[in-house]
Amino acid sequence: MKTYDQWQQLADTVAIPDKAYINGQFVPALSGETFDCVNPTTEQCLAKVASTDAADVDLAVSAAKKAFKSGVWSQMAPRDRKNIMLKWADLVSQHQDEFAVLDTLDMGKSISEMLAIDVPDSIDCMRWTAEGIDKLYGEIAPTGGPNLALISHEPIGVVAAITPWNYPLMMASWKIMPALAAGNSVILKPSEKSPLSVLRLAELATQAGMPDGVFNVLPGFGHTAGKALALHNDVQVLAFTGSTRVAGMLMQYSGQSNLKRVWIEAGGKSPCLVFDDYEDIEKAAQGAAAAIFTNQGEVCIACSRLYVQSSIKDVFMAALLKAAKKYVPGNPLDPNTNMGPLVDKNQMDTMTRFVNSAKEEGARLVLGGAPNYQAGQGFFVEPTIFVDAENRMEFVREEIFGPVLAVSTFDTEEQAIALANDSQYGLGAAIWTSNLSRAHRVSRRLESGMVWVNTWGDGDTTVPFGGVKASGNGRDKSLHAMEKYTELKNVWIRL
Repeated sequence: MKTYDQWQQLADTVAIPDKAYINGQFVPALSGETFDCVNPTTEQCLAKVASTDAADVDLAVSAAKKAFKSGVWSQMAPRDRKNIMLKWADLVSQHQDEFAVLDTLDMGKSISEMLAIDVPDSIDCMRWTAEGIDKLYGEIAPTGGPNLALISHEPIGVVAAITPWNYPLMMASWKIMPALAAGNSVILKPSEKSPLSVLRLAELATQAGMPDGVFNVLPGFGHTAGKALALHNDVQVLAFTGSTRVAGMLMQYSGQSNLKRVWIEAGGKSPCLVFDDYEDIEKAAQGAAAAIFTNQGEVCIACSRLYVQSSIKDVFMAALLKAAKKYVPGNPLDPNTNMGPLVDKNQMDTMTRFVNSAKEEGARLVLGGAPNYQAGQGFFVEPTIFVDAENRMEFVREEIFGPVLAVSTFDTEEQAIALANDSQYGLGAAIWTSNLSRAHRVSRRLESGMVWVNTWGDGDTTVPFGGVKASGNGRDKSLHAMEKYTELKNVWIRL
C-alpha cells in the first residue's frame, strides 16, 4: 500500500478524462455543454466534463446499433470475445492504482476501500464474466415425434446502463460486462457525480481490441441523457441502479416507447436483526456498525434499521457505540482513513433533514448528529445513531444514503420478522444468531433478495445481487445476469 504522500502525488498527476466516449473516441458534447466534476474532499473542480443530451444519445445509439448489426461483436466467436474481455481486465489490473485514485477523487470513497473492494471486485467481474461467455449452451427440447426444437440464447441489441455514483467502477462492471459478454452493444450513462473511472475504462476497452461502437460512455444528467436513453426506440434493454423514484419513471418511459426491458436495482432500507442467542456481542456490534458506516453509509444494502432483542439491548449498545466511534472522517487518500466525505452538498443536506426529522418525531440521538458544515472544507459527516426509533418515523421508512442508524428493540422472533418486513423495500437483510434453525427459519421469511447470516455485505461474482418489492427486479452478477441481456429463440424443425 502506498503512503498518503504517494497517493497524493498520483492524484496530482493522474489524467482526468472529461469527454464522452462514442464510437471508439473521446468527443465533446454536441451542444458544447459541460458540468463541473467536484472533489467532495476539497470542493475543488476536478474537470469540466462533457454534458451529453438527446443529440449525443442519438449519435451513440446509432453507432452502437450499427456495430451490432454488422456482427463485428455480436457474431464474433465467443472465445474471441472472451479473449478481448480478458485482455481488457488485464489492462484494468495494470492501471488499478489509477482507477482507485479516480474514484476516490470523484466521490470521496477511501483509497483503502477502493483497493480492497471496488477495483478487485470489478476486475473479478470482468474475468469471471468473460470466462462465462463460451459456457452458455443452447438446448434441445424433448418434443418427441418427427420434430427438432432448438432453443438458443441470442444477444438482444443495444443495451443502455444507467449507474450510480456510490460504487462508480464496480456497479458499472456488474451491468456492462454481462451485457457485452452476451454480444450486445452497450451505452453507459454514469452518474454526473462520478463519471471519471468509467470513461477511462472505455478507453482501455478500445486498447484491448473491442470494436468501435460496441461500448460507449455518455456522461450527463438523468433528465437529459438518461431520459433520452430510456425513451429511445433503438434501445432494447435498460439496466438501472439508483433510487426507487427514478426507477418508476424509467419503467414509464419504457411503456411510452418500445416496451424495452427495464432491469432495476433500486432503493433499500435493509434491516439487521440481532438475537440474544448470538454468542459474540462485540462481533455483532462491529458487523452492525460496518453495515451502516461503510462508504459513509452511501450503500444501497446498508442496514440502516437495527433491531436488537430487548434482553441484550444495553450491553449491545455499549459495544455498538464503541465500534461506531472507530469510523472517523478523514482525507480518503490517506490509507488509514475509513470514512471519507459524502459525495456532495445535496447529500449532506439530505442527511441533515433526516437527522432533524428524527429528533422531531421523538427518536433519541446517542452519537453524531447533523454535520457542522463549513464551505470549502469538504462534505464530512460523523457516524450518527438514534435509539427509540419506530417504524412510523420518516427516517426509519425512507432511504437516507448516509451514515444514520435507527435502533429499535424486539422481544420475540415473530415481532422481529414483522418489524423487518414492515418496509416498501426488500434489497438486503442481516441476521445475527447462533441458532442454525432460527437462521434458516428467519431468512426464509424475510422479504429480501439477499440475506446475510452472522455477517453483512459478503458476496462473490458467482452469486446474484438484487432485491424484491420496491427494491427492484432482475439480478446483477452470476450467470443469472447474462439472462437479462439475451433473447431466447426457438427454432422448430419438422424432420
